Formats: sequence, C-alpha cells, structure tokens
Amino acid sequence: MPERMISDVLAKPDAALEMTLRPSLFSEFTGQSKVKERLEITVAAARKRGEAIDHILLNGPPGRGTTTLANIIAKAMGANLKSTSGPTIEKAGDLAGLLTNLEEGDVLFIDEIHRLQKTIEEYLYPAMEDFKLDIIIDQGPNARSVRLNLPRFTLIGATTRSGLLTAPLLTRFPIRERLDYYQAPELQQIVLRSARLLGVEIEPNGAMEIARRSRGTPRIANNLLRRVRDYAEVRHEGRVTVAVADQALAMLEIDENGLDEMDKRILESIIVKFGGGPVGLGSLAVAVGEEPDTLEEVYEPYLIMEGYLKRTPQGRVATELSYRKLGVKFRPGSQPALL
Repeated sequence: MPERMISDVLAKPDAALEMTLRPSLFSEFTGQSKVKERLEITVAAARKRGEAIDHILLNGPPGRGTTTLANIIAKAMGANLKSTSGPTIEKAGDLAGLLTNLEEGDVLFIDEIHRLQKTIEEYLYPAMEDFKLDIIIDQGPNARSVRLNLPRFTLIGATTRSGLLTAPLLTRFPIRERLDYYQAPELQQIVLRSARLLGVEIEPNGAMEIARRSRGTPRIANNLLRRVRDYAEVRHEGRVTVAVADQALAMLEIDENGLDEMDKRILESIIVKFGGGPVGLGSLAVAVGEEPDTLEEVYEPYLIMEGYLKRTPQGRVATELSYRKLGVKFRPGSQPALL
C-alpha cells in the first residue's frame, strides 16, 4: 500500500464520492448523537423565531463530518451555503467579496479557519458581531474607511486545531462543538449505507471488518469501502464478506487495528532509531520522511488514542503496546531487542 494512503484519504477525498455519500438531513447523519441533538435544537429554535442561527465552530480531527454538518444545517435552515477555506482567503478583498455577496440568512462555511491570516481575521470581528464591514480605500494620506452593512448571516468555521485560533475569534462563536472519533458500530452503519448507495453487495460482518480498521473516521471508511469493492469485483464476483474484506485490507497493508505502513514506520523509528523516545517531532518527521504537520494532525491522534504513543514535554515516547505490536522486547531506558 502507498505509504501516504491515510493522509491522502483525509486530504484529497474523491469529490464525486463525497457528494454521493454525504447525508443531507440530520436523520441521515450517523454518530455524534449529542452534537447532532444540540444542533437540531438550535436550528429548530432559530427557524421558530425566524432568525439566522448563531455562529458555529466545529472542531475535530479531519474526516469526521464538519463539512457534512455545515451542509445539513444550511439545508435545514432553508439557506444558501457558500464554502471556502482559510488558506484560499489571501487578502482582505477576498473576504470582503464573500461577505458582500451574502444574502439574508445565508451560511458561510470556512474550512481550516485556523489558517486565516491574522490581518484578515480582524475583518471578521465586526462582521460577526455587528454585521458590518470596514473597508480601507486608497493608501497613505488619501486612505479612508468605508463601513458597509451586511445581511445577518451565519458563519460556520471548521478547524482541526482550535488551539491555534485567537481568543477574540474563538469567543465570537457562541456555539462550539467537537466531533470525536466514531465507534465501530456507527462506522458499520455508515459503510452499509454507503454500500447501498454505491450498489455494493456487502454482508454486515464485512461492513464491520471495514469499520474496525477505519481509524474512527467516516471518510476513511467510505474510501476503504471503495478499495474493498474493487477487490471483490475482481477476485470474488463483487460480494463483500468478512473474509473478502480481510483479504482486501491485508493487501492494502492495513492490519486488524487499522494501522498502516506509515503508522508502523513511525513506531519502529521511535523504538529502534531513538531507543523508544523521547524524540522531537522534527527529528521523527525526518526519520520517517513525512511532514511534521501531517504526523501531528493525521497519524499521531489515532496512535495516541489507541495507546501506542504518548506525548511528553521532552518529545514522543513509544508505549509498551507499541513494543508488543512490533514484536520488540520492552526495555524502558535501554536499547530495544528483537524477540
């Protein structure tokens, strides 16, 4: 399997597949039950009052459904959704163009909002709070400020790293929700629904096998379903059983715990090259040939959650579970020995 499979699945999902499989109603959205309930109540109350809903910040690891929820909220409100992302807003004029084209009640979705430039972020403050936009015209002695009135709109921001948001921006989101990892039974339901939409014949146990190895992430589950479907069509007449799913995922080098080649390379580097740690993120990134941000945002959260890795003030440290996973004798404070 390509070493970057998990990061590619998260960073570059198939757009057509995403649109086909994405739920459009709260009732179709699986998982995140508490978050979903609170958002449903918020939407229902806003519709009852005939108002735009408050600004919402959705936080959580990539692939958990932030974009899907933004679409569902906009549809439930009967509003238009306009989407962008933090890195694509390069200057204040880009943001001004987006805001001035909004209509009453529209929803503006900004993905990766933590990557907004700070100078641009400041333009959002009056827009979110007072629905006004201050634009500077000309430069130097001729510079003047023009204030524009904006329609009442809802900003939905999505971030994988809420700690990078400034306090002034964070406090302007009255509603803040975190999307956590999914449990295997929830992912099984997502896989079964996606298989139905894609016309894939799949057994419940086969769906569970895919779900168990999907790292608690619906996007990965849907993408693995496609890979398993391909394998089943070529080797097993298209029917996905638990045995077929296991063979397909084994071919992709995704083990029974959902770890792929890069996960194992990370653990092996910490244990063998750095004596179990602690090791800094930069050194680890060089050792495995991956970007530090990708390690920190894509791979590490799952490894930490599953108990293979821990972060300390001194750096990353492999746990005893990692040693057992790689078949290495656990000797804290000394060089590892292969069993």
